[in-house]
Amino acid sequence: MDDCKAILPDGVLRENGIESASHNSHGNNCETTLEDGEGQVADNAVVQVVDHKAERALCSKLDIQLLPVLAVMYLFNALDKGNIGNAQTNGLSKDLNLASGEYNLLLSIFFIPYVLFAPPIAMLGKKYSPARVLPICMFSFGSLTLLSATTYNFSGLFALRWLLGMSESAFLPLVIYYLTTFYRRGELARRLAIFYAASNIANAFSGLLAFGVFQIPNSKLQGWRYLFLIEGACTVCFSAFAFWYLPRTSAEARFLNAQEKALAFHRIQVDSSSVVNEKFSFREAVEIFRQPTSYCFISIEICLGVPLQSVALFLPQIIQRLGYETVKTNLYTVAPNCTGAAMLLILAFISDATRLRSPFIVLGFLLTFSGFMIYASIDNVEQHIRLAYFGAFMMTWGTSAPSVLLSTWYNNNVAHEGRRVLLTSVGVPLANLMGLVSSNIFREKDKPKYQPALITTGIFGGVGACIAAGLGLYMAWDNRRRNRRAGVKTSASDVPTKRLRDGPEVEEFRWFI
Repeated sequence: MDDCKAILPDGVLRENGIESASHNSHGNNCETTLEDGEGQVADNAVVQVVDHKAERALCSKLDIQLLPVLAVMYLFNALDKGNIGNAQTNGLSKDLNLASGEYNLLLSIFFIPYVLFAPPIAMLGKKYSPARVLPICMFSFGSLTLLSATTYNFSGLFALRWLLGMSESAFLPLVIYYLTTFYRRGELARRLAIFYAASNIANAFSGLLAFGVFQIPNSKLQGWRYLFLIEGACTVCFSAFAFWYLPRTSAEARFLNAQEKALAFHRIQVDSSSVVNEKFSFREAVEIFRQPTSYCFISIEICLGVPLQSVALFLPQIIQRLGYETVKTNLYTVAPNCTGAAMLLILAFISDATRLRSPFIVLGFLLTFSGFMIYASIDNVEQHIRLAYFGAFMMTWGTSAPSVLLSTWYNNNVAHEGRRVLLTSVGVPLANLMGLVSSNIFREKDKPKYQPALITTGIFGGVGACIAAGLGLYMAWDNRRRNRRAGVKTSASDVPTKRLRDGPEVEEFRWFI
């Protein structure tokens, strides 16, 4: 394959009505017949892809045009979700006269609407395009962060935290689904990692921003109010740009020419979706829950959620045990979060290169387990301060990579677009729902060691490693069994997703391990 061409009659790709494509391999040529919404061939159009050169150029263009914008959007999403932890170190509870346990309740209430509203908002995103629904969600949670700076009592902040959970609920599932409509299965992990690294950078940047804001001298407002105002205003402004900029589909991308649009369509048809831009059907989507593996994925999400939320919500309080003052505590959260982003990128790139997901998910869980157990086992932090701080690093290493690779793993194994977005909109919020667990195990009476919370979090990491390892071994066994029946060795990448609409029920289905 030395040349790559995407050929359409008159060099034009129809932007509307293209719903599916049939895939046939003939030697080194790959032909895709474009069909309209009724399943009829659209003007006998044929897309021929003859080499990977154009694909690499297309991926580079998509990376440059989409990933930075999505990463910045997620950065603001993570900032607006987690800034309450920084505000707490600057006297939020004292300024609002919060009673014992009310701060934990503020953390907990966020996750109830976060889970309840994720599936319906994600379905709206599938219907009207994530490119439109995501900026609207962003505008909403940015506005609510701004309003948080005006609260003067528990009830006001409580109501805003509920609405914030609602507006952020479908954000991550929709971003994951949106990227699956532009990238092949084997390309997805590193792109999601680049995007998700924004969360780690946000946590680090949040610490730096808090470090700066909390040092504003002679301020009429408390430092945490300035923090909410700055982050909320930036979020609202960027949401307007994102609404104008993001393309609904590759066919509507202003930065792609006709040939690139045709190639983009073909790539997703043969290695991501069984039917590209398929209309959402709830009846078909819920079929995903007839597959036992879906419940394994959800269980792993739950196990991941506790360490993930413990780090996101309580890393400043965990670091505070090292004995630093408030300003330095926020500053010392920067390095663990930055190295967490680096570890995420390393494991994601290796995962895509090897086309393996489960081994790296297990590795991440084991790092989480080790980090929390090391920190919990230290009685005298002053004598072992370096080891304790290293444990904090391991916490971020172990929570970053599995979160991305797990979402990639089950999206790789679901070719039906509706089922993919529904499973993601259930799994990801459930992981975040575990913030209810995290926010209630880190109790005031256990300060500053938080030993019960650290041990509980570590156990969730260990159980997650066991479930992920077991599911990966089952998939490998099932692939070998299917290969024996077929009499030929086939991997997941050898079967076009066009033929995998019904998942494991199809005999030629192969698991993406």
